[in-house]
Amino acid sequence: MKYTLIIQSAPIDHQSSHTALRFARTLLKAGHSIERLFFYGAGVHNATSHSVAPQDELNLPEQWQQFVTQHSLDAVVCIAAAVRRGVINSAESSRYSKTGDSLADGYDLSGLGQLVASAVESDRVVTFGAGS
Repeated sequence: MKYTLIIQSAPIDHQSSHTALRFARTLLKAGHSIERLFFYGAGVHNATSHSVAPQDELNLPEQWQQFVTQHSLDAVVCIAAAVRRGVINSAESSRYSKTGDSLADGYDLSGLGQLVASAVESDRVVTFGAGS
């Protein structure tokens, strides 16, 4: 079965980002595929390269990036939500005259059209977290 996962909560807000990551890992272990991971709203913070966690805590953005890279997944970050929250790539950094980027490797900034396209191609769309 082919899945699209929508992650809408920041890694430090509550458990849903971690639940989404565990669910995604379980899907692949069970032989399913992930059409796309779509990070939306506060969920865009999962795709930052600037997150630092205390040594005794799980760094979810780092875990997500490793998962995306390890499995060569299509991971899309909503550009409108990301720019609003300061999660930008080098092109957006240049466009807005910022001094650096913060989007982790392995992610693409794109619009809601990518979510719609993957929903059409997927058997299931599962959402984690409340939009904010």
